[in-house]
Amino acid sequence: MFFDFIIKKNRIANPQINKAILWDYDLSSFDWTAMRRIVVQRVIERGREEDYLAIFHLYGGIEGVRQIIMNEVPWLSPKDMSFVCRIFDLKKEELKCYTRAQLRAKLLNC
Repeated sequence: MFFDFIIKKNRIANPQINKAILWDYDLSSFDWTAMRRIVVQRVIERGREEDYLAIFHLYGGIEGVRQIIMNEVPWLSPKDMSFVCRIFDLKKEELKCYTRAQLRAKLLNC
């Protein structure tokens, strides 16, 4: 898998997410569990290798992040959807953000 190399290369005991990704939130009182979908979305949109390691550490490994992407992330650009489908071995139809976009397009074309 794509991330195996990154995980082996970066043996960090406690990886941290780059605070610049969440620039608009007060991180001193940030609830990392409740805001997991925002954190994962921001890492997909703007993250680096270290940020991916941090979300794997925070949210139950690659499979935990995969489930958040599939079931909770509300919006991704078409480019980001293609990326996560390729990297996490998903189909776009499995993504909540894709099905929401399809429903919205259907409603707007009525």
